[in-house]
Amino acid sequence: MVLRLSPQHRQHIEFHAERCYPRECCGLILGYAEAGEKRVAEVWETENAWDDETATTFDETAEFNTQERRYTIAAEVMLEAQKTSRDRGWQILGIYHSHPNHPAIPSEVDRSWAWPQYSYVIVSVREGLAIDLRSWQLDENHQFRAETVRS
Repeated sequence: MVLRLSPQHRQHIEFHAERCYPRECCGLILGYAEAGEKRVAEVWETENAWDDETATTFDETAEFNTQERRYTIAAEVMLEAQKTSRDRGWQILGIYHSHPNHPAIPSEVDRSWAWPQYSYVIVSVREGLAIDLRSWQLDENHQFRAETVRS
């Protein structure tokens, strides 16, 4: 599958990641799928809702349970996006987030929380500048595989 991301949508995601640095940003990618491609129609910035309550679901050291290393999107935001997408004849195509001072490669936590129908766009941000953007999708073995991103 190919993710069609316009230069404007890509720039929107990268700027969001830079603004949130050193915290992880997150957001939703809305659009439609046709002819083996996911076509992005809109990018939704969302708040990183990661908090102490969310962190209790992980057995990790405190340094990893912060917005600098984790993200989550509130359930009510996901429901709103589903409704908006449906009303416009679209769907949620994926989720994006940033990796401050880390590569644009999914972590084990990213994999364990991922849903197979979504694309996962990750932006690597080094010292406040977006340097790499990649998309990933789960395969039939629940492992991430790189997904082609085109304009």
